Amino acid sequence: MSTEPTLSVDAIDVVLDGTTILPELSVNVAPGKFTAIIGPNGCGKSTLLRSMVRLLKPQAGHIELAGTDIAALPAKELARRMALLPQSAHAPSGITVRDLVARGRFPHTGLLRQWTPADDAAVSGALAATGLEEFGKRLVEGLSGGQRQRVWVAMLLAQQTRTVLLDEPTTYLDIAHQYGLLELMRELAVGQGRTVVAVLHDLQQAAHYADELVVMKAGRVVAQGAPAEVLSAELIEDVFGLACHLVVDSATGTVLVVPDRTERPDLSAIQPLG
Repeated sequence: MSTEPTLSVDAIDVVLDGTTILPELSVNVAPGKFTAIIGPNGCGKSTLLRSMVRLLKPQAGHIELAGTDIAALPAKELARRMALLPQSAHAPSGITVRDLVARGRFPHTGLLRQWTPADDAAVSGALAATGLEEFGKRLVEGLSGGQRQRVWVAMLLAQQTRTVLLDEPTTYLDIAHQYGLLELMRELAVGQGRTVVAVLHDLQQAAHYADELVVMKAGRVVAQGAPAEVLSAELIEDVFGLACHLVVDSATGTVLVVPDRTERPDLSAIQPLG
């Protein structure tokens, strides 16, 4: 496997509404690994992912995908090589689950490349991988939030890209489906050699499943590496403002974050109930 980074972000400046969100940010994403991006709300995690797929254009710097500047890639070519599951997505009214998942095949079709049995197989495989085989004819709008999230994951899988980006993919999922999705993401990397990058909020999940963590604060990368090497009580308090201590799970070797007891919240400004 190549040791060259799948994604190389070189000193990008991203400005939104006159505010610099990412100032001269640089980061490399290793190929064939599961990388989790962690950090507090508003630190620029989603902005970084959106920049990686060219939904946002940096005012300075550049981003390379396997050695090619993404600015030079045609839109369909980029979509054949990299896919993004955004934080929130909206399905057209009246669309079925299978038809929405089939939209993941759009980058692979065109005037000279019509729908084929391979496309059908990609859609069926994506539905099976997300446990949605029986949902194909259901309307997306009639599903629960967690079920809809799994449909979007299935569409991402149907796109069949070597690089997969996910922004808070466990949102709306119950605990079993959260871990099922994380296992799937891990298998994409370890079993299939794909590059997986996900924004996660649960530090325990990130530490357990990811090969590498990218820790962000105020638009900058402040740490990167294997979870056991990166996570410390000092870093977590500095980045998240959480006083804690760490223990290692003897069964898995995973670093566990245990919050320290804090002072009781001051509720004096809230009128007590009669």
